[in-house]
Amino acid sequence: MKRPITTLCIAAALVGAASCAPQSGTPAAPGAGVPMTRAQLVARGDYLTTVMGCGHCHTPGGAFGAPDQSRRFAGQEVGWAGTWGVTYGRNLTPDPETGIGKWTEADIIKVFQTGARPDSTAVLHPMPWPWLATLTKEDASAIAAFLKSLSPMIHKVPDKIPSDKKPTGPVITFPAPPDWEVPVVPAG
Repeated sequence: MKRPITTLCIAAALVGAASCAPQSGTPAAPGAGVPMTRAQLVARGDYLTTVMGCGHCHTPGGAFGAPDQSRRFAGQEVGWAGTWGVTYGRNLTPDPETGIGKWTEADIIKVFQTGARPDSTAVLHPMPWPWLATLTKEDASAIAAFLKSLSPMIHKVPDKIPSDKKPTGPVITFPAPPDWEVPVVPAG
C-alpha cells in the first residue's frame, strides 16, 4: 500500500527532530516557533540559572562552593563589597515580603533587560544585568518561570551598606579597579 507523501514527510521530520534532541538531560532550548510546555520552560530556567552561576550569589553557601540546595535562591548574608558599598544576593524565591513574590514574570524579565526593579530602583552591583539583557526572550521567560516556581522562603537579606559605613558581617571585597578596568562613560 502506498503511503501519501505528506505522511512520509511528517515521519521524516519527526525522526530528524528526535535525533537533534539535547543529550544528557539538558533541557531543550526553544525551537523555532515551537512553544515549550510550562514544565519544559521551568526545566530550561532551572538549567540556565545553574549554568549561569546565579546560585553563587543568591543561595546560602554558594559563594563558598557549597550551596545549600534546600534554601536555593533564598539569598545570602555574605556581602559583596566594592566602591559601591556592600550589597547582598537578594532572595529570589516567590515570598511576597522578603523575596520577589509580588513581581510578575514580566517584571523579572524587565529587570534582566533594564537593570531596574518594578519600583524603578536599580539592581545593585555586582549583579551582571547588562549580560542578562542579551538573553533571548525565550530564555528570559524560562528563568522567570523557574524563579516563580520555587517554594517561597522567608529570608530578609541585609540591606545595602553605603561605602562610608563598615559592615558587621562577612564580605567578599572587590578591589578598586585599575585604569584598564574603569568603565568608560560615552560622551554625550
